[in-house]
Amino acid sequence: MTTTTSFMRSEIAEQPDALRATLDTLLPLIPEIAALGRQTRQVLFIARGSSDNAAVYGSYLIQAHSGRLATLASPSIATTYGAKVDLTGVLAVAISQSGRTEEIVDTMAWAADCGARTIGITNGADSPLTRTADIAMVTRAGGEHAVPATKTYTTQLAALAVLALGLGAGLDRTELETVPDAIDRVLARPGDEVDAIVERLVGVQGAVVSGRGMAFSTALEAALKLKEACYLHAMGLSYADLLHGPIAVVDRATPALLTAANSGPTLDGTVALAERVSAAGAPVYAVGGGSALAGACDLSVPMPDLPEWLAPIALIVPAQQITERLARSLGYDPDSPRGLGKVTQT
Repeated sequence: MTTTTSFMRSEIAEQPDALRATLDTLLPLIPEIAALGRQTRQVLFIARGSSDNAAVYGSYLIQAHSGRLATLASPSIATTYGAKVDLTGVLAVAISQSGRTEEIVDTMAWAADCGARTIGITNGADSPLTRTADIAMVTRAGGEHAVPATKTYTTQLAALAVLALGLGAGLDRTELETVPDAIDRVLARPGDEVDAIVERLVGVQGAVVSGRGMAFSTALEAALKLKEACYLHAMGLSYADLLHGPIAVVDRATPALLTAANSGPTLDGTVALAERVSAAGAPVYAVGGGSALAGACDLSVPMPDLPEWLAPIALIVPAQQITERLARSLGYDPDSPRGLGKVTQT
């Protein structure tokens, strides 16, 4: 395994401090978010790419714990079709790492014109998104040089956890404040389990990445990272969708990478999926899931015991490490994947 340092590797290591700074900045906004929330009844997320994967986490979190319907927008309804939709009573939450993606900024403006109130979540402190949203939730990830998002993604998840608290989720904010320390513990480990999974992935052409509920966002983001930086044909799927047909692609040459919190209502199903994949003769690896999932997998990366609602903020970190190390093992530069840039305009 090469020891060459990449920006991506450095930025993975910066995540605990980025999360601490972000929480220090955003937790005081809870009363302001609550006041805006009282004017709305449901949430519409506007995002693309990694930010869209973060929105999946936000959607599950708000529906499960804030008692509101939350959905993901189709920006082309605004930018391509120019349709008018009644968004009275809707809180439109636009998520953009840079705050400068025109499609996202334009769709948020469209939502406001249709009657929505707006929140912008971005790492771009002085950006069109912050200037036009009713509330700007500016993450404090600092500069991110690698194209694959790492600390900007995890700080978006932290912002969404704060949003859920502001919208009335009956959750303990002190648990959220423990997340940076938990990720410190993940990063402090030698990484033998990560290296072992990377060694098994060298040479494969495809993989299936799966999780459910809160962890579904992690599966989507992990698959995206493997596609972006390692050029792997990685499919991110809910295990419910996987069982409806695509499980046929999992075989000896196509491993499964499963992710789950160490406890929660989706863990048993994830363990059952691991057992089924293993019985079919396919390699199966895990991030999280405690001893129950580890016992059903060939290799696993243990995770701290965070509650399910916060586990995705930490679960993505080993997937980022796997991506960065696999890219370098394959001779690719994880910082500059071909054909990609930090800001994508569509």
